[in-house]
Amino acid sequence: MNNNKSIDRIAFIGNYLPRQCGIATFTTDLSEAIADAYPSTTCIALPVNDREDGYDYPNRVRFELNEKDIDTYKRAAEFLNINNVDIVSLQFEYGIFGGLSGSHIIALLKELRMPIVTTLHTILQNPNPEQKFVMDKVLAMSDRVISMSHKGVSILKNVYNIDSEKIDMIHHGIPDIPFVDPNYHKDLFGVEGNNVILSFGLLSPSKGFENVIKAMPKVLETIPNVVYIILGETHPKVKNSQGEIYRNSLNRIAQELSVENNIMFYNRFVSTNELINFIGAADIYITPYLNEEQITSGTLAYTVGAGKAIISTPYWYAKEMLADSRGIIVPFNDKDALTYHIIHLLEDEKTRHTIRKKAYLYGRDMIWSKTAEYYMKCFEKSRIEKMHTTKLPIFVIKPVEKNQSEFPSINLNHLKRLTDYTGIIQHSIYTIPNYSHGYCLDDNARALIISVLLENMYNGEINRFSHIYLAFLLYAFNETSKNFRNFLDYNRNWLEDKGSEDSQGRTIWALGTVIGRSKNSSFQNIASILFEKALPSLIELQSPRAMAFALLGIYEYSTKFNGDSKINHLRLNFTEKLAQLYDAVSTKDWNWFENSLNYCNAVIPHALILSAEKIANSSLLNIGLDSLMWLLELQKSNSTNGHFVPIGTDGFYNRNEEKARFDQQPIEAQSMISACLAAYKITGQKFWKKEAHIIFDWFLGRNDLNLSVYDPISGGCKDGL
Repeated sequence: MNNNKSIDRIAFIGNYLPRQCGIATFTTDLSEAIADAYPSTTCIALPVNDREDGYDYPNRVRFELNEKDIDTYKRAAEFLNINNVDIVSLQFEYGIFGGLSGSHIIALLKELRMPIVTTLHTILQNPNPEQKFVMDKVLAMSDRVISMSHKGVSILKNVYNIDSEKIDMIHHGIPDIPFVDPNYHKDLFGVEGNNVILSFGLLSPSKGFENVIKAMPKVLETIPNVVYIILGETHPKVKNSQGEIYRNSLNRIAQELSVENNIMFYNRFVSTNELINFIGAADIYITPYLNEEQITSGTLAYTVGAGKAIISTPYWYAKEMLADSRGIIVPFNDKDALTYHIIHLLEDEKTRHTIRKKAYLYGRDMIWSKTAEYYMKCFEKSRIEKMHTTKLPIFVIKPVEKNQSEFPSINLNHLKRLTDYTGIIQHSIYTIPNYSHGYCLDDNARALIISVLLENMYNGEINRFSHIYLAFLLYAFNETSKNFRNFLDYNRNWLEDKGSEDSQGRTIWALGTVIGRSKNSSFQNIASILFEKALPSLIELQSPRAMAFALLGIYEYSTKFNGDSKINHLRLNFTEKLAQLYDAVSTKDWNWFENSLNYCNAVIPHALILSAEKIANSSLLNIGLDSLMWLLELQKSNSTNGHFVPIGTDGFYNRNEEKARFDQQPIEAQSMISACLAAYKITGQKFWKKEAHIIFDWFLGRNDLNLSVYDPISGGCKDGL
């Protein structure tokens, strides 16, 4: 391992905007700050969803966890391992993860192979047994931990026995806000000419805003032109359990004290830009929280960095941030102290501006660009430490016995004969490889699918071939065009810069199969790299078969990583396009997506059937099943045994014209069998399995010429019938 290797990929786990909470804002701001400061580093996010329909996340989000579904945590770990992530940045807070005290996150962390750097948003001095257990586990599995306060560092050492060498103290990041006169912003909120007091954050009974409202009557007796702005929605969890009881109580107190005209509620979650305007308009910022054990506060960090005159109760983070006359501390639940200091700061402009300047200068080291730099140093340190202490895992694959059935035994002789150190030769003359036609991506992708499906039966022997086929796919990828090349002559010269759309889609199918099914981590890692690189070009696909091939790859990939947002969006895009084609072309007697039947037709309904199952779309499933049934009936003989008659490639089948009877290709039988088995798997109807058996018999002589297409001696198959 090279200690100087740059950090290429960072994954951020935590809530993410547009979910409305402080950790979502923090995780989003941190990942964006690092992405901006280090443009060569790829930053991805794995948010936790607290609702079934999730959120409309930006492109940086690549995998979504369901808060209460522990399986999604396990799949997320596999996703991170397979995608060559260098560092995981975990935002830890008990309440955002499922399980007792957030214990579900342990299932994810214990499977990760890369360094884990955990930012602690809560550090309890007196945790209950469950909280202590979860925190101990998270700390043990983290390579480094970040506290946003010195008090947090002290608790980590004294309560959780964490070595100080493992801890970094990095301030909560803040936007770079200019030091401005509050009057510049007041007209935005209709409060020009007034002194403005501000509190913001998600509302809950622990915030103590009622004490500021109770101080207002005496403040207004001395200084009549004072407005108190309370900005923020009710905390979602409070709202779900208690509704708006707390907000209503604040309104009621204001009315009882006859100060309701001087209290302004903004009941919404605002963007960072809006928040900057609110902060800018404030003469005084107040955090009257009621609980001492608060280790960090994004709202306080923001206002310190903006150079506000701050009054706060003595919770841990406030005492630290407002030390050295950077703000004023008042006792908990003491409205008289609040009253005194509000009046004092509004009347004493010199003191107010001295506090503001000290706070602003202190905050210069907390702006996001600086914070990103500190985080990256921490990440680099954890990576180097991990390299020095980690041994590479050894993976052992146990072979399984071959399944016995009425089908011919699997014979790999022909596959072996056609495969050399470059790849599989695309054609043969009888059993002899035909070098003059060289290689193609299509056949190596298909061979790779076969070798992966046979892993359990042949173990080491088949893995040798998987190495070759996967290496061919890797070599085929054109880094300039971001597409795969298809045809390679026997002298290893590429004959094109970009292969057909179908070859692109079929390659995604192969790569998805490797990721979803192979037990070889090296294969999975390489396949994942190629899969990721190829994704941007896939959006341009127009061929229905190419989209179907890609959908099959997406299905295989999703068996492991169903929470990958980008892949889910791509699947929806392709299925919608295929459904639109079907709606535009199909009629009562032509249940199809195009005005002709060409090659590998069954792959389209096959892909729709499996995709419909993944996204639970019954309309899509019906399209897949109806079109497959139509195709099945269309490709049956009129004889008593009703054998399979695939559309021939010698003319294919154009609408309202004659079907080509010959040159029937094995790929048609294979694709129909796969589609029927998919229909059987999804519907449980034995009819589909029976039809798959009938179609398989086409290889063995149940066909138009009563000739076996399969050669049991070589293990090969005739080119066509």
